[in-house]
Amino acid sequence: MSSPIQITAAPVRLLGHDFSLFSGKARAYLRHKQIPFVEGITPADRQLIQERVGRRVIPVVVTADGDCVQDTTEIIDYFERLYPERSVYPEGPWQKLVALLFEVYGDEWLVLPAMHYRWHFKRQNLAYVLKNFGNIIKPGWPRWLRPIGGLPAAMIFGNLYKPIMGRSRRNIKEIEKSYEAFLDDFNHHLEEHEFLLGTRPCVGDFGLIGPLYAHLYNDPYPGKLMRERAPNVARWVERMQQPDTFNGEFLDNDQVPDTLLPILKRLFDEQLPVLVDTLHRVGKWAADHPDAKGIPRFIGKHEFLLGDVKATRYVMPFAQWKFQRPLAHYQLLTDVQKARIDPLLDRLGGLEGLNEPVVAPLKFEDYRIRLVR
Repeated sequence: MSSPIQITAAPVRLLGHDFSLFSGKARAYLRHKQIPFVEGITPADRQLIQERVGRRVIPVVVTADGDCVQDTTEIIDYFERLYPERSVYPEGPWQKLVALLFEVYGDEWLVLPAMHYRWHFKRQNLAYVLKNFGNIIKPGWPRWLRPIGGLPAAMIFGNLYKPIMGRSRRNIKEIEKSYEAFLDDFNHHLEEHEFLLGTRPCVGDFGLIGPLYAHLYNDPYPGKLMRERAPNVARWVERMQQPDTFNGEFLDNDQVPDTLLPILKRLFDEQLPVLVDTLHRVGKWAADHPDAKGIPRFIGKHEFLLGDVKATRYVMPFAQWKFQRPLAHYQLLTDVQKARIDPLLDRLGGLEGLNEPVVAPLKFEDYRIRLVR
């Protein structure tokens, strides 16, 4: 067992909220590293975010020096550079690839069932959702009035995600079927392991905790579903909130448990085609805009499959930026390292996609996704 990190720095500020999906990812990471922090957000903080970041988004970490760090991957990497002990990035090449893939899966794919289960089951969730939106948006109002203050924002959020993420009436059953299969597989894995890759959480665990905590554990309907159908997953969510459980190790010998393979197979079947097509679309957009440095948040639409059902979602360059991390890691492996894992990747359906070239690389700079020119 590794020794705890001793961090005596002044607390940082986490501008976030318990109701926010990605705040849960940042919060769990800060607890894991035992980095002192104070969480909350005031009207002045919202103005600060608007001025520094250029848009109203959470979470944002404000350091003791007053710097703002935005996006959870950037937040994690910022503190990993400062405090490399007990890293969330495994050293083993196979484990690191899996950890990076699970971060992309949580950040960019499980957000679809998270949003669906929050907004589709209105009878069970709406009172809870409106209360929380009201607490965030109208904290100065009387408590009984706040849900009314949260109603306009809730109406926007409850519909906006559908065309962006590809939720339609046709694929509701497939979204639920896919998520429930994930719950079953992850629940089975957690019968034997505390986290994805052993007794220490990796960056993939933190990718998963975003959607699995704020929406799928805390919201009434999916929370009940998780506790009844996948109690080991519910206990994992609870462990991810407790820093004293994080002082373990990754599995020896770069081992990835066989119990994760069904989830990887689902990732490669469902999400990987979307990510690969995003690479193609970003490449074409960059070629069509040779003088551009920035890139829009959305660059058109593309089809995707869940089960046998086709739907349409927006093409999101941000997802490419996240996907570049496991791609770069895999493509820089030695021939010897690839020879060990390629047969399994091929069997799972991920080998071709992980060899896809990045025609138009993206970077995160000044709180924006930009083309590498």
